[in-house]
Amino acid sequence: MTGLHVVLDDTAMVAAGRGNLLASRLIHRAHAEPGWYLYAPACALVEADRARPGTAEHLAALPAVTVLELDLPAALALATESTWAEAHTRYAAAPTPERPDGAVVATVDPGRWKGRPVRVIDLTP
Repeated sequence: MTGLHVVLDDTAMVAAGRGNLLASRLIHRAHAEPGWYLYAPACALVEADRARPGTAEHLAALPAVTVLELDLPAALALATESTWAEAHTRYAAAPTPERPDGAVVATVDPGRWKGRPVRVIDLTP
């Protein structure tokens, strides 16, 4: 799989629900352009819904967003981060055989990812 792979963290999901223009553009691109892939890790989706009820249902209904389940390898990665949302997001952005370069994390809190092995798209307006 080639193209741009973007993982939304919980802050990006909440921002999308609040009408953040940059988050909306990512969602539109993933829907309209071949080669753009957008992922929502389930643990981050839960945290986003806690912060802004209705966010999970809204994002899960979008055809351009792939919700990533919490499988065993992702669950094992949870112990390495401070929250489940961060752990699942970081795990989802890590390189895989299908995505050798990994994915980029979209966030409105880029400081959260400083010093971590992920590339970031800052969605701060």
